[in-house]
Amino acid sequence: MKSILMIGMGRFGSHLCMNLSKLGNEIMIVDECEENLEDLLPYATSAKIGNCTNIKVLESLGISNFDLCIVCIGNNFQNSLEITSLLKDLGAKRVVSKANRDIHAKFLLRNGADEVIFPNRDIAERVAVSLSADEIFDYINLADGYSIYEIAPLEKWIGKSIVELNIRAKYHMSIIGIKYDNHTQILPSRDYRFKEDEHLIVICHEKDISKIIHHK
Repeated sequence: MKSILMIGMGRFGSHLCMNLSKLGNEIMIVDECEENLEDLLPYATSAKIGNCTNIKVLESLGISNFDLCIVCIGNNFQNSLEITSLLKDLGAKRVVSKANRDIHAKFLLRNGADEVIFPNRDIAERVAVSLSADEIFDYINLADGYSIYEIAPLEKWIGKSIVELNIRAKYHMSIIGIKYDNHTQILPSRDYRFKEDEHLIVICHEKDISKIIHHK
């Protein structure tokens, strides 16, 4: 559980707040508009109306007490940049800022952001991958071309074990979980035999997943 400060409760900020709350985090939300806060009160530990480009507003929040500060402002880059910089000046432990463009990300990182997120771009990439291949049900990008994929086992794998198929050596893929009946089995044993109507959670390179889903 983390203590989190969220600034800017637009559409993205609202959804992020709800999901962070469901994961057990304590969240303080801040926005200039009271209406943006009202529907989120059940999910937040506390809420405040204020313009966070004003350093006095930020000082009143006790920035150094939060494990994480998230700047979710997406429609006013100048404000996002100012707030990101002020948060670091006030002793924020970690600042994550939202960006819509690469050039914005560069400036945010130079001015105090520890991490920059591109929610619209990231969602588009995940949807594109899942829509372009029926065999891919979900996807999380890691780095250097590697990703975590949720895929269906190939028909020729059904009834055979991980060790029999020599999955890692033959397909350059590591299986980290099996999803079935709303349950997930983490790190299945090498003797696990694949079944129909289950999904595999795997890590591999994008060039290898392409070969797998095309049954090569």
